[in-house]
Amino acid sequence: MSTRFSKVRLGPPIQTFALNQECVDDAHPQKVNLTIGAYRTDEGEPWVLPVVRKTEMQMAADEKLNHEYLPVLGLESFSSAATSLLLGADNAAILEGRAFGVQTVSGSGAIRVGAEFLARHVLHYGTFYTSSPTFINHALLFLSAGFVEHREYKYWDDNRRTLDLEGYLESLREAPENSVVVLHACAHNPTGCDPTHEQWEKIADVIEERNLFPFFDTAYQGFASGDLDDDAWAVRHFVNRGMELVCAQSFSKNFGLYNERAGNLTIVLKDKKHLEAVKSQITLTVRGMYSNPPNHGGRIVATILNNPQLKEEWKESIRTMANHILSLRSSLKERLQRLGTPGTWDHITSQIGMFSYTGLTRQQVDHLKEHYHIYMLPSGRISMCGINSSNIEYLSQSIHNTVLLYPNNERKHKL
Repeated sequence: MSTRFSKVRLGPPIQTFALNQECVDDAHPQKVNLTIGAYRTDEGEPWVLPVVRKTEMQMAADEKLNHEYLPVLGLESFSSAATSLLLGADNAAILEGRAFGVQTVSGSGAIRVGAEFLARHVLHYGTFYTSSPTFINHALLFLSAGFVEHREYKYWDDNRRTLDLEGYLESLREAPENSVVVLHACAHNPTGCDPTHEQWEKIADVIEERNLFPFFDTAYQGFASGDLDDDAWAVRHFVNRGMELVCAQSFSKNFGLYNERAGNLTIVLKDKKHLEAVKSQITLTVRGMYSNPPNHGGRIVATILNNPQLKEEWKESIRTMANHILSLRSSLKERLQRLGTPGTWDHITSQIGMFSYTGLTRQQVDHLKEHYHIYMLPSGRISMCGINSSNIEYLSQSIHNTVLLYPNNERKHKL
């Protein structure tokens, strides 16, 4: 029987989710899942933030709330609070009326909306740059939005296991004018290695000199360091220099709202006279994509951010999460050093956020999965949240044994 679908090719699996499912299906009692970037308690369980649970109960009891459609650009109380959280309520761009936010379907939705708007109306389907390496979904989102050329800028120095600043700046100096540069505001995914403030200043200098367009992605504000302002420093620095930009915000990590898809797209202009035209075209972009965003997650975030008492409770929760991850980093490094595991492991604590680029080779990663049932990405990236007091000794000893068996003399793959 003939079918129009006979020529559809099987697409590749999404690596992270495929590995996660493989681990879920593994019956080994000591398996360790370091794949998915989601916070876990020391018992290995998901955590609903207490203030989120409280807010949901209040919402459920509020008979004035309903399930009507939101406006195309979402809840104003959400997007204005999210934009203020990112830029600071006293930021000149907000006070002068040349910055605004749009509620989106989480951070990925914000990237897609922002990229499609830029491709259609500003930069005409041009070139975009992502760090090497970067969040695996960046390229797909920009290419799906209409950008035609993807290039990479140097970021990770594999030998020193730190930022390759000179390579980074060299790549930007060679970029064509008007190229979009995708920047991680904090807690770089997947390396966990962020530029210092001084390095950010140099990056901004080159972007400004080359007339490039900054597109920030911030999925970890507050979650990275526990300090909302410090995690937003890079974005605010660019804005305070008078640079135009867009920034995709996700509230999956810092609110624990992974399946609620609460995101915001912040747009900062130099001249507010163009704001209504920009907003009108973004409205049409959203209308043609998903029509309007979901309510529940956005309303939770808006309720908390606009209530001083609830906001303080939330800030305490993000400090709890950030400190827990920092403690896990110290514990893993200390155990590897105590075992005498070959190599340096200082990068585990110099990195920040949910992920660590361990420096383990593909061969070592494969051995850890096959012999110890420890799952991580082939690049050696691990989610720190998969570690807890019950598995850290097993994990450390397994890494130690594997590195001894397969010495890290040469890199076997490109991270």
